[in-house]
Amino acid sequence: MTAYSERVRAYFAAPAHAGDLPDGQVVNVDDQGVRLRLSAIVVGGIVESMRFRAWGCPHTIAAAEAACALLEGAPAETLLEFPISGLMEELSIPVEKTGRILVLEDAVRSLGRAIGDGS
Repeated sequence: MTAYSERVRAYFAAPAHAGDLPDGQVVNVDDQGVRLRLSAIVVGGIVESMRFRAWGCPHTIAAAEAACALLEGAPAETLLEFPISGLMEELSIPVEKTGRILVLEDAVRSLGRAIGDGS
């Protein structure tokens, strides 16, 4: 059984960014046994709001929550270069979960491309 860090347990127990933004740009990713839906609203080049829906392990859900919290208020281009390594370290995510957590990195970057394309 995998032990979860205090931060993972806190994010998993109360994900403030869970849900959808009906008027936001949306991406869906399904890979490595993880399904993610990210949505964001960008105003004036800044990520005003960001939400997620995640179907995966507690590490995945906690990482999605942490990413949304980190990226709100950031310049939209930050999404294009979002590195997951810092979150993996902050949340003490075991190396064997790397593939699943990289799905989140891909989803964030895809969202950044979608916002940049205006699609």
